[in-house]
Amino acid sequence: MSLATTRLSAPPAPLAEPPRLARQLGAAGLVPFILGAALIWLVYPEAQALVTLALAGYAACVVAFLGGIHWGLAMRAGQGEPASFAWSVVPPLAAAVGVLMPAYAGLVLLGAMLLVCYAVDRRLYVAHGLAAWLTLRFRLSAVAALSCFIGAAGS
Repeated sequence: MSLATTRLSAPPAPLAEPPRLARQLGAAGLVPFILGAALIWLVYPEAQALVTLALAGYAACVVAFLGGIHWGLAMRAGQGEPASFAWSVVPPLAAAVGVLMPAYAGLVLLGAMLLVCYAVDRRLYVAHGLAAWLTLRFRLSAVAALSCFIGAAGS
């Protein structure tokens, strides 16, 4: 059977907590946030713009990814959920704007979007039986957003 004709089975039973690999990869994904925020404060002024752009670019990718989760879950729901499809394009659009803004403002927007995405996901994850992921999502979002705010303050 080809990948194109493979039918998806029913969603798996809810987990008590996210798999260990997901937790490890989530923690590893924080390294660029923490390192970027620290380097903004530590590098020579000539390198600060590059480091700030790197942090903003990475944050934008993560924000866009968080929007993509909604698209995937809406597709999984069958006919789709119009609100999920509509919301799924908001984070990538905001991320694109955040990268184009001056660093002191763009990083604040990106940090705020990480928090807004978490707030939206609190409802979505529960509705899709993914509530066990919320603790991990909160921790990752809080550290990532704080890193963006610290980076903005240093830019």
